[in-house]
Amino acid sequence: MWTLNKPRPVKLIVGVLAADARCLAAAREAIALEFGAADFISDVWPFTQTQYYEEEAGEHILRQFVSVESLIAPGDLAQIKHRANRLEQALASELAAGLPRPVNLDPGYIEPSKLVLASTKNFSHRIYIGDNMYAEVTLTYARGVWIVYPYTFSDYQQKAYHDFFDRVRSRLVEQLKEI
Repeated sequence: MWTLNKPRPVKLIVGVLAADARCLAAAREAIALEFGAADFISDVWPFTQTQYYEEEAGEHILRQFVSVESLIAPGDLAQIKHRANRLEQALASELAAGLPRPVNLDPGYIEPSKLVLASTKNFSHRIYIGDNMYAEVTLTYARGVWIVYPYTFSDYQQKAYHDFFDRVRSRLVEQLKEI
């Protein structure tokens, strides 16, 4: 009853929005250098759900996810988001794409029961996780399917994303058995 349980490790994923294929490749390389080798990289999808990022990244934004092989502590998410923000700034300088934010990196993690995303912005469904960062449970996993919420970003409601998250989740379950 008074015992504190240490959280189990989780699987780091990074959602990437990029202005073009060159920016997307640079983002994947930067993620590997900063967080470790990828074990899964999703297909590339056009990001057409909103025009919110067009001023920063252009009109033909691409979406891709990277899953990092090494597991992380869930309590590291705020610091990981800060590192991702610094990577975005460095990539904006290096890529000289004529856009203020040619790469957007959104880290989060998958654990067997959910997908959590970090954010710099507070909102009604987000909780403060320290170090000026917030997090939200974007999807939960139950009975073999990903469950969305009214606040779940529209692109995260797509079956193609869920199929990718299934692969990452399955790998996580394997890795947790090895611990």
